[in-house]
Amino acid sequence: MVLGMLLIVGLLSSCAKSPKPTPDVVVVERPALTLDPNDRAWKDLPEHVAPLLLQDMVDPRLMEPSTAVVHVQAMTDGKEIAFRLSWDDATMNDMPGPAKFTDACAVQLPKKAEPDLPAPQMGETGRLVEIAFWRASWQAVVDGRGDTIKDLQPNASVDHYPFEAPSLQPGSTEQQEMQQRYSPARATGNTMAGPRERPVECLVAAGPGTLTPDPALKANGSGKYAKGKWAVVISRPLPEVLRAAPRSQAAFAVWEGSHQEVGARKMRTGWVPIVREQRKS
Repeated sequence: MVLGMLLIVGLLSSCAKSPKPTPDVVVVERPALTLDPNDRAWKDLPEHVAPLLLQDMVDPRLMEPSTAVVHVQAMTDGKEIAFRLSWDDATMNDMPGPAKFTDACAVQLPKKAEPDLPAPQMGETGRLVEIAFWRASWQAVVDGRGDTIKDLQPNASVDHYPFEAPSLQPGSTEQQEMQQRYSPARATGNTMAGPRERPVECLVAAGPGTLTPDPALKANGSGKYAKGKWAVVISRPLPEVLRAAPRSQAAFAVWEGSHQEVGARKMRTGWVPIVREQRKS
């Protein structure tokens, strides 16, 4: 009898420590934020389970579903907001290459507080949305993996790179110019290529096909994969829509690399209600 009571108490205690499913994404006030998705600060925060939809409205469409749901938690210190997204993924895909796609996720918010919302499919003309996009391949680079051919293809054999010629002094202006000349993506200002300090890209959009870099957003993040699950934290300045009012909307997206998902081929949500928890006086 005593043993049975202890088991019941233990079960109830375990359940009490689990995040509470909520109809909205509840942004909890915290004195400090964390980018670590495994930090205990996330343990007791409310959790919203958002069903994901096929992006089958604009080309290139995703016609076969993959990730079913994304779990969302959020916290703010009054200046920044951090979202924790987690989802099941049987394979970890963080290596770019020909016909290879990497796992990713994104958080989207309206740029301005307005009476009604722009289209959830990346906004619309004159009504912008802000997007913070995290990618597993960028996370690997931030965590220390190089981005050279030798790093990405360890079995490849490279005869010679012109910018590694013995006649060029390492670090000289001539050597750096030669290196950029033979790195065409970097030479043209392609922000998707090259070494990275952050695993998150800041973007703004006014409808499908209008993505533009927005460095002013200053988003950051960190992702970790374990036991068939991704957990990713994306942080950014507290948006205008949550400064102006305690309630707004957000949208989320997940890309599964092993399912050939990239660009518009993704699983996504519509607008999801988000409410900022008010400090108790």
